[in-house]
Amino acid sequence: MAHSSRIRRRSPALKLVAAAIMLGLAGWYVFSGRGTGLLPPGSWGPWREKAQVNHWGVQVRVNSWSNAAEARVHMGKAEDFTMKAYGTRVSATTVMDGTRLTLTPDGEITGQWPAQ
Repeated sequence: MAHSSRIRRRSPALKLVAAAIMLGLAGWYVFSGRGTGLLPPGSWGPWREKAQVNHWGVQVRVNSWSNAAEARVHMGKAEDFTMKAYGTRVSATTVMDGTRLTLTPDGEITGQWPAQ
């Protein structure tokens, strides 16, 4: 009785397609701003002093490889914090006077006084 056995081999093309999909997803994750922490420090531009936003001092830097920005916000030594807009805008409200600050991934920051 002759028994024929076939060995199934997977196509190398399937592995290439899977690798391309994985690299594409990883690239999208990093360069969309969501994976900005994975980029080298040299991809960040210098900290730039912005005009005061509702009496708050602001420095902003933008990532040149990704859709991301960071802002350092301070009012003297009373309060300071960092905002990180990685792929989407972020907002924060100050403790001292209730100013609502919004930072966009392109480095624009705005402030709005609290409603009276």
